[in-house]
Amino acid sequence: MGFLTNLINGISLGSVYAIIALGYTMVYGIAKMLNFAHGDVIMVGAYICYCSMSYLGLSPLLSILLSVAGCTVLGILIEHFAYKPLRNAPSLSVLITAIGVSYLLQNTALIIMKSDPKVFPSVVEDLPSVELFGGELRIQAITIVTVLTCIFVMLGLTYFTSRTKLGKAMRACSEDKGAAQLMGINVDMTISMVFAIGSGLAAIAGVLLCSAYPTLMPTTGAMPGIKAFTAAVLGGIGSIPGAALGGVLLGIIEIFAKAYIGTELADAIVFAVLIVVLLIKPSGLLGHTTTEKV
Repeated sequence: MGFLTNLINGISLGSVYAIIALGYTMVYGIAKMLNFAHGDVIMVGAYICYCSMSYLGLSPLLSILLSVAGCTVLGILIEHFAYKPLRNAPSLSVLITAIGVSYLLQNTALIIMKSDPKVFPSVVEDLPSVELFGGELRIQAITIVTVLTCIFVMLGLTYFTSRTKLGKAMRACSEDKGAAQLMGINVDMTISMVFAIGSGLAAIAGVLLCSAYPTLMPTTGAMPGIKAFTAAVLGGIGSIPGAALGGVLLGIIEIFAKAYIGTELADAIVFAVLIVVLLIKPSGLLGHTTTEKV
């Protein structure tokens, strides 16, 4: 049962990576920029949920909704004040700004919440675990909720981008912002909505991550954010199914590496797999190579 247990744990962790990677891939797909502050939005969402449950006494569901709303507003503010003025700036300037926003969020959380770890309360404590094979295999409620949430989010985003008016506007901006603007699409508003959706997903991922691994610190989102970006690149950045596939694969690889090789080498193996995949298929597993005339 050890193999099945590790597989289920890997899918659960990978589902969290996938939700975070979906935020990365949406922002890159439409705005063509890498928002490295995304990992710290995860931390902010987790802190909002933690404070809502621990200090305000709100229910888990209401706390999650408040966390999503707070991070959605935060994403819009970050885009408006940090990235919008750099719309036509070189990509290096945007990258440096993203790193600066990341440090700003981390140090603000450090000042307000201090550096001591917080024990994150479970948001699914009322839900029972599932036991299989006569109790030999036990699947925790947070694992089931995480996987189902990942599937729901991926299907919802796929429907949203392909069927709704705003989703089609996002795809048009991804193809050609100038042409989209000539067709009457508000490019600035569309990009802001992309950041809002991505930041809302980051809040959900932060709550699920801290529910499964109940330790919350100002640096909580840093490493998961980097690994989720790795997952987005692995699956094919800009592809919603690719981000989901990359996240799940990355989670499985990490858990199996920790179980059978060692925790010290697990992260190295994860990034080594990414390097191998990019050497074989630079566009990622589900990415598409595009030809650009210059």
